Amino acid sequence: MTAPALTLHEAEAQSLASGDIGAALLAIERAFNGASDWATAQVLIKQVTAGPVDAAPHTGLYYGAPAIAFLLHTATADGRPRYAAARQALDQHVRRLTRQRLATANERIRLGRSAAFAEYDLFHGLVGLGVFLLHHLPGSDEFGDLLRYVTRLTESRPHNGQRVPGWWVDHDPDPIMPTPGGHANLGMAHGAAGLLALLAHATHQGHHVDGQADAIGELCAWFDRWRQDSPHGAWWPQWLTRDQLRTGQPAPDASGRPSWCYGAVGIARAQQLAAIATDDRIRQAAAEETLAACLASPQVHRITETGLCHGLAGLYQTAYRAAADAVTPLIARQLPAVAEHLVRQQHSDSGFLTGGIGTALTRETIRRGQPPYTRWDACLLIS
Repeated sequence: MTAPALTLHEAEAQSLASGDIGAALLAIERAFNGASDWATAQVLIKQVTAGPVDAAPHTGLYYGAPAIAFLLHTATADGRPRYAAARQALDQHVRRLTRQRLATANERIRLGRSAAFAEYDLFHGLVGLGVFLLHHLPGSDEFGDLLRYVTRLTESRPHNGQRVPGWWVDHDPDPIMPTPGGHANLGMAHGAAGLLALLAHATHQGHHVDGQADAIGELCAWFDRWRQDSPHGAWWPQWLTRDQLRTGQPAPDASGRPSWCYGAVGIARAQQLAAIATDDRIRQAAAEETLAACLASPQVHRITETGLCHGLAGLYQTAYRAAADAVTPLIARQLPAVAEHLVRQQHSDSGFLTGGIGTALTRETIRRGQPPYTRWDACLLIS
C-alpha cells in the first residue's frame, strides 16, 4: 500500500473526525438497527473507498487507512464477512504502520526528547492505533509492543531540571492557548485519560505486559494527585504547565466543561474502567459519583454544544456506557434529562467529532435504548 498524492476532496473524505467516514458509519449503524437499508450504507462506503487511500506515516485512527479499516470492520458487526479482501489489506497496513510508529517513538524516548500529540494520542497517534488493534487484532505482536510503549510512557522523566510525566509535550495544547515550556495533558483525546482507558480496556480483556498494572496505578495516582473538589463535583485541570507542576497548584479557573475530550466526564470514565479492570470498588464508586455530578445542574449547563468532542452527545454517550457498568443507579437516573435536552437541540453542521453525525449516532442510542450495534463509540475509548 502506497501513499498517493490526494486531492483535497479525497483527503477530506478519509477523515473520521469531519469527513465522509462519519456519514458512512451512521448509515451502517442505521442499517443494522432497522432505521435504514444497506443500499444507503453501501453507497456511502463506496464514496469513502473509491479514491486512493492515504497510507502515509501520519495516518491514524481518525484519518486515512486506519480510519477506513475501522469503518469497514463496523460493517461486519452482524458476523457477515463483508469487504474481506479490503479489510485484510488494511489490517496488514495498520500492523506495518504500528511497527513503524513504535520504532520512531522508542527512538525518541531513547534520545530523551519530548513526545508530541501526534505520537501517542487517540486521534493521530499510537493510542488510536491501539484501539483498532485491541478490537480487531488483539493477539498480534504489534498490540503487545504497543502496550509496552504505553506502559513506558507513564514513567516520569527529567526535563530541563524538572520531573515531568512521560507523555509531556513541548508544544501548546492549542495555538490560541499558549503553555510556555510545554504541558502535561489530562484528557481522553490527547492525554493521561486516554492512556489509562486503553490500558484498562486491555487489562479487562485479558491482555497484559510487564509493568502494565504498575502503569495503571501510576496514572490513577496522577489523577488522585490532581483531583479538585467543588460543591458540584470533582474536576481535573485540562492540562498542567511547568509552573503548575512545580507548585502543585492548577490554575483556579482550569476546570473547563465536563466534556468527553478534556473534562471530568472522560477522565471519570477512564478511572471507572481502570477500577473495573483492577477490582477497585472505592475508585469505581468515586468515578461514578463524579460522572453523575457532571450530568446534573449546574455542571451539565456548562455544555453549550451538541457534538461528541465537547458537547452533549459526548457527555451522554460516555455516561450511557458508564451507567451500564455502574454499581449504583446514580448515572442512569440522570440520563433521561440529558437525552431530552440533546434531542431538542438542532445541529446543522456535518461531521462526526464536533458535528451532526456524531450527534445523530448518539440519538440512535437514545432512540433504541440499547448500545450501538456497531460499537462505533469504541473510537472514543469509552467502550
